[in-house]
Amino acid sequence: MNKPTFSPVSSEHPEQEGLTPHLVMVIAAACGLIVANLYYAQPLAGPISATLGMSASQAGLIVTMTQMGYCLGLLLIVPLADLLENRSLIVWMTRLVMLALLVLPFSSHPVPFLLAIGLVGLLSVAVQILVPFAAHLAPEAIRGRVVGNVMSGLMMGIMLARPVSSFVAQFFSWQTIFLLSAGVMLALSIVLQRVLPQRIPITQSSYRDLLLSMVHLLTHTPVLQRRAFYHACMFGAFSLFWTVTPLLLAGTPYLFSQGKIALFAFVGVAGAIAAPIAGRIADKGWTWPASLAAMGMASLAFLSTWLFHQPGLFVLALCIAGVAIDFGVTANLVLGQRALYVLAPEHRARLNGLYMAIFFLGGAAGSALGAWTYARGGWIWASTLGAALPALAFLVCLTEKRT
Repeated sequence: MNKPTFSPVSSEHPEQEGLTPHLVMVIAAACGLIVANLYYAQPLAGPISATLGMSASQAGLIVTMTQMGYCLGLLLIVPLADLLENRSLIVWMTRLVMLALLVLPFSSHPVPFLLAIGLVGLLSVAVQILVPFAAHLAPEAIRGRVVGNVMSGLMMGIMLARPVSSFVAQFFSWQTIFLLSAGVMLALSIVLQRVLPQRIPITQSSYRDLLLSMVHLLTHTPVLQRRAFYHACMFGAFSLFWTVTPLLLAGTPYLFSQGKIALFAFVGVAGAIAAPIAGRIADKGWTWPASLAAMGMASLAFLSTWLFHQPGLFVLALCIAGVAIDFGVTANLVLGQRALYVLAPEHRARLNGLYMAIFFLGGAAGSALGAWTYARGGWIWASTLGAALPALAFLVCLTEKRT
């Protein structure tokens, strides 16, 4: 492959790109709308598997294929942002995810559905090109604030996707949410084509060299190693909480319906306000103490639920814990990205892709282990593991050398 040469446009002079509050809002909304595609199917795995003739034991493949596609995209597609013009890459990925979404409601067999939802995961990594794209456009002095605002949109998408898909399925069918999202993706691609500025990377490497360089970045970037480990623990706790609590509330003595569980999931939306706050804290240079605070908050949130045994009070405690966990996880995510985005601009997309891939694997592990521990020891076992993961990150963070 020939090595292309690019002019140093936004990589070296991001302040010349005219980043406006309106553009930040559009990027934040785009991140939320695209990332939601990863989560629409999670609460609908039962009815989807029934329609496709899948057994109960195979229903988990719906979520697994989405996660596998997303991880693959982080490693194979996100590095292209350091090689290709970013606006065109983002727009075309959004259009392709629209086509993949259209396959889902018309599938009558598991194979095409699973392949299509795997592509949805693969192409939804456009959000992980948009976030460093915003960081490129932002001047250094407010980069943390901009990333925080964008991440608040992304976290809103994650937190709203599950309850929204549950409500839509309750009143219509599971196919409806994918049709609606396909329409949203088409409209979004048109908006992004019009409002995003061009960003031409300055990288003079081949795609193969970029992929190989990710191994070097992972092994020679201590900041990446630490921040990825911290957030793998945090996102593992987050995934555990939101995997286990629907199982808990659907059982005795709570017997929540799908609609009530969807309402419960809305409490996590409040945690999205942590993103802009964390961004401003990072801009002030307080990343280390803020990280410890976020980890401590998440760990204590799990433990606090042990104080309540009466069903009504326990559900209220779960709601408060959900807000605290989501707040801590969102804050830690933004703090980690801010720490990575002060490194070499030409590596940003690959650093972000590695960071996301590692902690996303932590989230998948947390979800699986959460279901396993809950099945064997109930909420006490699951919440103990949930508290232990942020506590482990807290202890490791204490060893961090600060300059």
